[in-house]
Amino acid sequence: MPDRPYTDADLRAEAARQHATLTEDPDFAGVGEQMEDAWVPSVETAEDGSARTWQDLLVTPDETGDDEDYTAFDQVQRKIHDLITSAADVSEWAINLGADGLEPLPEQLSSGNDDGPWFRLHFAVRPDMPNDVRRALVEGIAGEIAKYL
Repeated sequence: MPDRPYTDADLRAEAARQHATLTEDPDFAGVGEQMEDAWVPSVETAEDGSARTWQDLLVTPDETGDDEDYTAFDQVQRKIHDLITSAADVSEWAINLGADGLEPLPEQLSSGNDDGPWFRLHFAVRPDMPNDVRRALVEGIAGEIAKYL
C-alpha cells in the first residue's frame, strides 16, 4: 500500500484546476491595482528617462486640475482583463512543465496566413540544456516544418 492516498498526478491535476480557476474570473479591480505601479514594458528602460508606469502613462489631470482623469487607464484595464479572461487554458501544461523542472524559451515558431496563425509552438527545456542544443532544437524543428509549407 502506498504511503499516501494520492498520486503525483493527483497533485498536478489539482494544481492545474486551481491555476485555471484563478484566470477564469479575475478580479477587475485587482487588475487595475496591479497595473498602477507596473512599468509599461515598451518604455520601461527608456534611455532618455521617460520610463512610465501604466498610471503615469494613462492618468491625466482633469479639466479643472483638481482631480485625475482615469478614462484611458480604465479602457486599458478592461482590455487587459479581457485578454486574461479569453486566454487559452494552458494550466495543465504550465503545472507539468514546472513540476518537470522545465523552463520556457523565449523562442517560438508560428505559421499562418492573413486570417491569423495556423499554429504556434512554444518550447520548454531543462535549465542546464546548453545554448547550442537549444538553438539546434528550435532551428531543426523550424527547418522540418518549412519543408511542408
